[in-house]
Parts: sequence; structure tokens; C-alpha cells
Amino acid sequence: MKYYSRYCVKPGDLNPAQRLFGGQLLSWIDEEAAIFAGCQMGTPMLVTKLMSEINFVSSASCGDVVEFGFEVVGIGQTSLTVHCEVRNKQTQQLIVQVDQIVFVALDANGKPTPHDKAGMSLEQARIITQHERELREHRLAS
Repeated sequence: MKYYSRYCVKPGDLNPAQRLFGGQLLSWIDEEAAIFAGCQMGTPMLVTKLMSEINFVSSASCGDVVEFGFEVVGIGQTSLTVHCEVRNKQTQQLIVQVDQIVFVALDANGKPTPHDKAGMSLEQARIITQHERELREHRLAS
């Protein structure tokens, strides 16, 4: 699993037990997963359709850096399904796991529409994603 972004837990992110508030973490997950899915689907015009069971494994405290890992686990004609894990950057301890987050691409009228990876197998999508990553890294190195 590739980890794509990080947040530092601040005092305003805590619950009364002085741990990261679950609702704040879910907001971050939805935002970061949507950015990841939009990049994969080739459009920012998408909505979250479903989040499967959310498994809170451990907590985070003020000052902890949490990082978000995503991978594509399903491709539909108008949808993309993503698996998410959030872990503590310093300890690598798993904080939360969401098996499936489903996003749907929308057209200008707000109706489901095919996206860039529609009709591909997971393996085809992974090969293309890896190739795109390599091209981006090559451009940045130049």
C-alpha cells in the first residue's frame, strides 16, 4: 500500500479523552480518499457513495503525525472502490482501516458518468498508475 498524505494531530482535533476525534479522522479520510479517487478516475467531479465498516484499531494523540494509505480494489463503469488505512507515521501502528470507500464520477448534470479507468481490470489500472507515477518522478527529477 502506498501512503499519500499526512496530517499532524492538533489540540482542536481531540475529543474529551485527549485522543484524535473519530469524526475528524473520518473527515480527513473522506477528503484524502476523494482526492486519490479523483486522480485515478481522471475527474474531480465525484461523490462518496459508500463507506464500509470502519475499524478503529488504535488512537492518536496531539502531536502525532498520521498518514493515509490508499489502493484501488474495484473498478466499475462509473465508480471506483478504494481501500484505506491510516497509521501513525512514527510508530507505523495502524489507527483505522476502511475496507471499501466507493466513489462515483458525475457529469455536468450530476448524473453518473464513465471515468478514465472504466472497463479496466485492476491489474491494467495498477500498471497505468505505476507508469504515470514513474513519468511524474522523471519530470520532477529533471
